[in-house]
This record gives sequence, C-alpha cells and structure tokens, in this order.
Amino acid sequence: MKELLNSLPQVGAVVWLGIRPDRRVAVGEVETVQLDREQGVVGDHFRSAPGAKRQVTLFQYEHLAAVGDLLHVDAVCPSALRRNIVVRGINLLALKQQEFRIGDALLYGTGPCPPCSRMEENLGPGGYNAMRGHGGITARVVQSGWVKLGDAVLLHPQKADSQVALRPEVNDES
Repeated sequence: MKELLNSLPQVGAVVWLGIRPDRRVAVGEVETVQLDREQGVVGDHFRSAPGAKRQVTLFQYEHLAAVGDLLHVDAVCPSALRRNIVVRGINLLALKQQEFRIGDALLYGTGPCPPCSRMEENLGPGGYNAMRGHGGITARVVQSGWVKLGDAVLLHPQKADSQVALRPEVNDES
C-alpha cells in the first residue's frame, strides 16, 4: 500500500489562482502568487505561522461541475469557493500527507479543507452541503516559490527512509 501511496504518475496543472486581500472581501483572480514558508500566500489576508497546516488552500477543478450539479447551476466560479489555487488533472486527495511541487514552490498536503458557512452566502442555499466532500485540501509551504497559471502540479519523490508526516521543516533554499 505504501508503494501505491507514493506513486502518482499523473501531472496536474494550475488553472486558477486567487488572493483574498482582506477579510470578507471578494477573492481576486491573479496570474501568479508567491508562496512563502513564513506566511503562506503573500498578499492574502489569511496569515499563518510558519509550518501551520493551512497556509495554502487548493481546490480540484473537476469538482466545480459536481458542486454546480448539486446546486442545479451551470457553473460555479472558483472565486466563490475562497480557495487560493485550483488545479486540474491530478487527484488532490492523493497529495494528502505528501510533498508536491507547484511551480517553484514545494508544499506538503496537510489535510482536507472543509467548507465554511460562507458557502451558503457565496453559492446560495445548499452551498455548504454541496461543498462537503468537495472542499479541496490545505497545505503548508515547505519551500518558498512562485506559482503561475499553467504550472505543473506533481508529487515530489520521497526518500525511502523519510517519514514525511513526522519530519521537521525543510530549510528554504530560495
């Protein structure tokens, strides 16, 4: 089983990026973001301590259609979901408790990103429940770097003796 968990041949791609400059302000779509080990997404209102579990939020592009279907709408705008990065072509849940690379940054998938009560406000009645199981994942920044639209999303190869979930922070090489 461990071999299967550490093998993910699919390579995804970044299709949308967003920053929330202030609390309760609409998420702004951007073409690049800087991910920093110390603060997470540079320019985003959500600041976190170094090594925090929720420095970056990611959403699965393929789930936009599922959420839309559950809400009986044609399309769901990524900005309504209040996530930082939307990717397609790779299963985000397969990156849970794994290191993965996006652009110049190295991230560690810390767990699921459950919906918040704002989903009712942003998506309408039933928005919260439509997002359950489709909220994406959270990650912490292991190595700072830039992410831009179109960047590849791929599993970072692990050393056989590494214990990723328990290992200390990796020094930033940038």
